[in-house]
Amino acid sequence: MINKISILVVEDDIDISNMICDLLEQNEYDSKLAYSGTEALMYFNENIDLVLLDLMLPGLDGEMVLQEIRKHSNVPVVGLSAKSDKASTIHLLKSGADDYIVKPFNNDELLARIEAQLRRYNKSSQLLTEKMMLKFKDLCIDLETYSVNISNTPISLTKREFLILELLMKSPSKVFTKPNIYERVWNDEFYGDENTVNVHISNIRTKLAKVNPKKEYIQTVWGIGFKMSD
Repeated sequence: MINKISILVVEDDIDISNMICDLLEQNEYDSKLAYSGTEALMYFNENIDLVLLDLMLPGLDGEMVLQEIRKHSNVPVVGLSAKSDKASTIHLLKSGADDYIVKPFNNDELLARIEAQLRRYNKSSQLLTEKMMLKFKDLCIDLETYSVNISNTPISLTKREFLILELLMKSPSKVFTKPNIYERVWNDEFYGDENTVNVHISNIRTKLAKVNPKKEYIQTVWGIGFKMSD
């Protein structure tokens, strides 16, 4: 079963909210409906891919809802309002909305704006994920979870070992001297104790070799230092 994109419609006008939900369902979206700002925030325990947010809501108004959303999520938010003046538009966008559409709106325009925001958000999320991952051959490290694996087999590294591997993998063709590594990883001045770096490099190699003994990942450049192996 394919998971549908989930869109939260926050609109207190029953006729408008039903119309939007029908439109979304006809276009293969999963719609969720909230009639107030307080009810809208309750949905953020669930997976929401985009929010259509009316600004004139009873109780907790649209701008306050937007502020609360932005404390916890970067989900795309398209504002819905009867106000068409530039000042209102600019204020909403500065408050954290991704787009703005004036009521009454054309259905095709609303769908186009939804699709545009979803494309941009998905691309941004993909780029962020890629930035948080470093890969070399079949070796992969996740900078967000501090996990390391070779071909999906996890490897347990100490904090210093992880930081050394991260340093080398961020510039795989660069040769790092032992003072380079020590000062960057230990965040301290190097006083000539090369053994500390040597031991950590040896430990990393041993742990990687237990998973894949056929590949060399870290190369010694004699008289200089270390780099990722070609």
